[in-house]
Amino acid sequence: MQRLLFVFLATLEASVLGLPGLRESPAAPEPCAAPQQWEGRWVVYDHGTGRNNRAAVSYDALNLRLRVLEQHKKHTPCQRYFEYIYLYQNMVMFQIDQKTQACSKLALTEAWDPFDIPDNSTFEDQYIIGGPGDNVEVQEWSDRKPARKHETWVGVYTLKDCYPVQETYIKNSSVTTSTRFFNLQLGISDPNVFTPPSTCQSARPERMAEAHC
Repeated sequence: MQRLLFVFLATLEASVLGLPGLRESPAAPEPCAAPQQWEGRWVVYDHGTGRNNRAAVSYDALNLRLRVLEQHKKHTPCQRYFEYIYLYQNMVMFQIDQKTQACSKLALTEAWDPFDIPDNSTFEDQYIIGGPGDNVEVQEWSDRKPARKHETWVGVYTLKDCYPVQETYIKNSSVTTSTRFFNLQLGISDPNVFTPPSTCQSARPERMAEAHC
């Protein structure tokens, strides 16, 4: 009984005095759960071509669907703008010319890749974007592993609600694409955006060129 009392008092004294040997180390951050349905906009920068692609996006991870509506830019002669509908349950993608509604139907060759933080990701950093009174706290994660010198994916997500902020992909030690997300809203306001137009009933099997002259 005296021994138990001594241990209790020693533990209590250590907690009061703040002895480092008996403190609990802070738990390592764990990946948050990103929203599974949202709408917003993104800018994808292709480091190979030096081009930015701006689009409105509808994201539905519950049904493995993605709709990308390219946004028109001024002073881009010959440029064609497309709507893309990705249906991963059927492994098909529809490319629709926004002006003519011409449609192509193509097979998807890569598996669904959600905008989230995989469970086996490596925590890199936590920091604040912006300044005093106008900022948001984010966490940065990657797929870096001890046996790999360089990561091939880096994702930045908000700490509070786990919204994607930026994702970067690297191949052969060179950045391939960087995607910035903004103006995100929860949910899908119009599920019909994932339904291809009637012109896709007679879709062509080849991809349409991005320029027409």
